Amino acid sequence: MEVTPEIPAAPQDSAPLGFEAGLAAVLGAALGTTLTEVRARQLTGGASRQVYAVAARDDTGAPRRAILRRDPPGHGDAPRMRAEAACLRAAATAGVPVPAVLGNGDTAPGVDSPYLLMELVDGESIPRKLQRDPEFERLRPGLAAELGRVLGLIHRTPLDELDMLDDGDPVAGIEQIYRDLADPRPTVEMGLRWLHDHAPADRPKALVHGDFRLGNFLIDPSGVRAVLDWELAHIGNPVEDLGWLCVRAWRFGAPAPVGGLGDRDALLDGYESTAGVRPDAAELLWWEVFGTLKWLVLSRFQAQRHFGGQERSIELAAIGRRVCESEYDLLLVLGLLDESVASPAPAEPVATVQDRPDLTEILELVGQTLAEEIGPALTDDAQRQRYLLRICGNLLSIATRELRAGDGPTALVHDLLTELGCDSEAELAQRLRAGSLSYTDPGVRRAATAAVVARLAVTDPRRLSRS
Repeated sequence: MEVTPEIPAAPQDSAPLGFEAGLAAVLGAALGTTLTEVRARQLTGGASRQVYAVAARDDTGAPRRAILRRDPPGHGDAPRMRAEAACLRAAATAGVPVPAVLGNGDTAPGVDSPYLLMELVDGESIPRKLQRDPEFERLRPGLAAELGRVLGLIHRTPLDELDMLDDGDPVAGIEQIYRDLADPRPTVEMGLRWLHDHAPADRPKALVHGDFRLGNFLIDPSGVRAVLDWELAHIGNPVEDLGWLCVRAWRFGAPAPVGGLGDRDALLDGYESTAGVRPDAAELLWWEVFGTLKWLVLSRFQAQRHFGGQERSIELAAIGRRVCESEYDLLLVLGLLDESVASPAPAEPVATVQDRPDLTEILELVGQTLAEEIGPALTDDAQRQRYLLRICGNLLSIATRELRAGDGPTALVHDLLTELGCDSEAELAQRLRAGSLSYTDPGVRRAATAAVVARLAVTDPRRLSRS
């Protein structure tokens, strides 16, 4: 039975508690002590949840540390947060390395939204460090297999206390999110059709982490210390987690297919050692395709939280420009990318009456100044601001490249769509869905590729050179 420490209520007629005072109350209750000098530092990442590192002292003067995860105030999902706490507790009983749950609640004075308190586990989560730092050199050759072993433990977790988790059809679920966005995309329709045409046999359902990839586990030179971020956990086909770990987005530019760290056979070897079963290559590919399409749709969904007015956020808005990365990855993993479509060349500059710096030069200069001078000058206490400055710099770079690209790429895509009898990408998507055009049609592949390459050449041209 799940036990959550009782959180003290605010005294009647008292002034509202501030955030850190509220933290002192909930963490003190969880630890059974009185806390002083409570400080919270928001960590980067986490587009849907806010994550804070909490440092305090107890009544003996001893240091206490914890991690707080909370929903953005005003955008809470209490059942989902309770489910995340239940998953952590259940996984711990199965031997999965996870942070201990200290307490959780639907709200508390000062915290003001559903929250989860966990022990702070030391370890590295930044992908580029895990992929490159000498500290992990001896660990890296066996890391893909170790991640497979951890996944095997997750999938053996008893489900008795997890009946609150969703267990629906994942393809139907992601397709519904996509339809609700009302943003028809040819790449998504191509991926959905392929998934329906190649669906593998089902497996017995298990606890699925739902976001098992670099960035969501802590690692030190001894191995995996903790699996984090269970907010997308559900009941389903366990191979979903394996395919998700192989999605190209989670390689962060490194070539190795399993998180940029190792190969699929090593992952499956480790998985078989704890799960007792071994998916075949075709099954793993199907779930990798699904994972790529899922990330594409969820990225667009995240951006819509900003564009739809639910939550103003430059971070969420910027994700909208990154949807094309997953479109490109999806065409690549499906084998439907038309390699004959070249990256568009920059347009010739148009004569202007304005003095220099011209518009593109202004954007470039401001972006470089933010990224290279202002951001690095901030202190460690300004980590969040430095992160947001990096996003600002990236968006300015995107704007610069779009201006330099001119209208040529849009004209090319329009011509290719016209050859198919379509006025827009949305119409092409609708015809693919209706079945009047096939995703294997060379003209469809060419038009879809041209549109995605044109977007990616503006958003992240380096990605085109890493196919």
